[in-house]
Amino acid sequence: MTLAEALREAEERLRAAGIDDPRLEAEVLLRHTLAVPREKLFARLRDELAKADGAAFEALIERRLRHEPTAYIAGHKEFFGLEFACTPAALIPRPETELLVEYAIAWAGQRKGAQAPLRIADVGTGSGTIAVAVTRHVAAARIIAIDVSQDALLLARRNAAAHGVCGDIDTVRGSLLAPLSGQFDMILANLPYIPARTYRGLAPEIVEHEPKQALHAGARGTAMIEALLEQAPARLRSGGLLLAEHAWNQGGVLREAARAAFPHARIETRRDLAGRERLLAVQT
Repeated sequence: MTLAEALREAEERLRAAGIDDPRLEAEVLLRHTLAVPREKLFARLRDELAKADGAAFEALIERRLRHEPTAYIAGHKEFFGLEFACTPAALIPRPETELLVEYAIAWAGQRKGAQAPLRIADVGTGSGTIAVAVTRHVAAARIIAIDVSQDALLLARRNAAAHGVCGDIDTVRGSLLAPLSGQFDMILANLPYIPARTYRGLAPEIVEHEPKQALHAGARGTAMIEALLEQAPARLRSGGLLLAEHAWNQGGVLREAARAAFPHARIETRRDLAGRERLLAVQT
């Protein structure tokens, strides 16, 4: 069997199982099996698939057919142009979170005359993608990354080390802003925001494999972000910025909560590439 035939067969099996983007999924798993970049895979499509590689590829396809996410199978995922280690200890990085990172980097870039370094809290850091991406693009940044999960913090430290930013990121275990003291220039948060009724209907890749505590957030889905907003006035300094990712239909509720916490702040909601409300921004 050639690589092209193996790829085609895997694609057909994944499609029959209802897997989205079966061609891409099959390609990623075959590239992972062979440890080759995309261009080298396509240059070798007429080559025979070695027996040992075929067995390894089959094992990965079987895992994917059981709805284990490809990012966990391969052990990595790209986010904001960077490669991150992925394990079930934390959520898989998602493209919509790049909006938060872009906003944070742009805002930091406008404060070139401000006293350095910028003090930033990354709340619910998970695998550390936000903290690492911001640190890589903001030279004068000192980040405290917070999570309730010790396993997630270990993964975040691993990713910080892989990208050479361990010295700029401290990890702290705790809930929301409770472990912190003093004030911060930025508070960045990608907290759980999935309502209970929505969570039950999510794909098995999410419900059966990703950590529930990083997704599920009570009946309305806004409880964690509202709690963050209640704590934030004591931790966000004047002239600072709070960014919180949320679901497409939670913008109105969270703007209200933000106004209650920060009556004199500039409050807005940013939309994602699909035009949906996605990011709460509070500038004090």
